[in-house]
Formats: sequence, structure tokens, C-alpha cells
Amino acid sequence: MRHEIEVSEFSAVIQEFAAYKSAIQGCSQRTVEEYLLDLRTFFRYLLCREDAEVLNDPERFATVSVLPVDLEYLRTVTADQIYAFLIYADSVRENRSSAKARKLSSIKALFKYLVNKRGYLAVNPAANIDSPKKKKALPKYLTLEESVTLLETVAADRDSPHRVRDYAILTLFLNCGMRVGELVSINLQDIDPQLRSLRVVGKGNKERVIYLNDACVAALTAHLAERLDPANGKVTDRALFLSNRGTRFSDKGVQHMVYKYLATAGLGARRLSVHKLRRRYADVPVRRGGYPGAQGHPGARATQHHADIYPPDQPEHGGSHAA
Repeated sequence: MRHEIEVSEFSAVIQEFAAYKSAIQGCSQRTVEEYLLDLRTFFRYLLCREDAEVLNDPERFATVSVLPVDLEYLRTVTADQIYAFLIYADSVRENRSSAKARKLSSIKALFKYLVNKRGYLAVNPAANIDSPKKKKALPKYLTLEESVTLLETVAADRDSPHRVRDYAILTLFLNCGMRVGELVSINLQDIDPQLRSLRVVGKGNKERVIYLNDACVAALTAHLAERLDPANGKVTDRALFLSNRGTRFSDKGVQHMVYKYLATAGLGARRLSVHKLRRRYADVPVRRGGYPGAQGHPGARATQHHADIYPPDQPEHGGSHAA
């Protein structure tokens, strides 16, 4: 679940840090918000660490203002306090190793900025703290047969007014390996007029072009026929995928849709996430019309191919698509 956060919740030095991550390092708004969310939790812990009642009450903890954590306050932070926070994240908040590692990474990034980039602090209290060891587990992803079953389930959902849209979204996830944030940010003008490729903006505001295979072209052709149909009313939003309200489909909306169809397809017990659908792209061999590409991770599987994932019967669509 994504939490709301505003930079105005923080002192001037933290706002400066957020601006640096965005303007200088080119981090996306989402990435900056993730830094701030982790830091807000850390700061609330620091302010309440002597009050066990607040620390153990999620509702009261969530109301603690972090404005008092300014530069002078940060000069007093010690390595012991950071260790204590990680223990709190583990024992009280029940964070997994990955969540604790992410929180520590945000803390390290802040103090590195304060010490190395700005010279505001002489000592970095987080410098020598080791990241929590992540548990290694076998990756979860859909098999090719499960992917086809999922798409068939969407295609068979005649009662859904968004069947064609949802089919196109799942087809892109399974064939292109894009992130949910990349998918919901796609605008109509990001699509090549010949439906050969589309442009997405990923982590760090990095732009990349994804080339479309036959499965994606067919699904997008069907979706665009509905999306641009004047009979559907006047929609001013530029987004490729719209919600019930005619506005850009949200991350949460996409996730809800994916979970719904995973459950309907009998795959809910697998505890798969939207992110796991991306793994389908990275772990299948070439079948038809595959092309070299990666999931947006520099250097990762740079020559990995993907497959066209077609169920036997796709949702009907009008018009033809470029070959």
C-alpha cells in the first residue's frame, strides 16, 4: 500500500536533500517519496524512542510531526540510535530484511549527503553499519501455462466493461517486463504511430523504448479502438489507461485488478504480486517474434529474450495493426 507524503512535513535541510535527489541525481518523484517515507519513520522513532506507548501504537506513531528534526538535531544522531531503530523495525514493525535494508539505505543516503556533499556534519553515524542480510528464496513467477490461463480468464470475463483494457495491461506486463509505475505513466503520445514501440520513463527518470511483439500490438490495437472511441465520451486525460472515472489508472487500481484476476484464475494461492508478472518476461525463452531486451535494470539479463504470450482467443478488437 502506498502512503501519502509531502515534503512540507520536513525541516529545511530534509527538503534540501529531497531537492538534491530529484534535481541533481535525477531520481523520480516516486523514488524521492520512498526516501522520505523511510526517513519519516526513522525520525518519528528518534523523537519517540523514550515513549514505549507511542512506539507500540501505530495510530499515535503516525501522527508524530518530524519538523523538529532539523540540522542541529541530526548532528546528535548516533550509530547506536540507528542500530536501535533497525531493531525496532524488526521487532515492533515486523519489517522483513528487505524493508530494513531499504530503510538503512535511505538513512545512509541522507547522512552521506550531509557529510560528503554539503559538509554540514563532520561524522557520518551510518557509515559503518552493515545492511541487514536478505533471505535468499527461490523466485516466484508465472509459468507459461499459468500466464496463458491468466489471459484466458480476462478474455472470458464478458461482464467486465474494462476487459479489453485489463487484457492489454496484463499482456504488456507479461511480454515487456515493465514496472507498474512505468505502465500507468504511459501517455497516448508515447506510442509509436505504427505500434512498433512505446516509450516509458522508469527509475531515476530514465527513458527507454520498448519494442512491441505481435501479442502486444494486438492487445493495444483492441484497447486503443475503445480508448479513442468518441462514443465513450470526451476524455481530456492523456493517459493510455484510464480508470472508471476517466482519469489515469492508478498503481493501486492496477494492483487490485491483477489480484482479482489471479484469484479468479485460481492462482491467488501463489501469492504473486504485480512485480512477479515482470519475471515472466525475464524467465521465458523465445517463442515467436521475441526481441532482445531487459527489464530496465542496467546490465541485468541484457541479452535475455521474451516470448509472445497469446491465449487461443483474445478479446475481439476492431481495425488492423501494423505488421
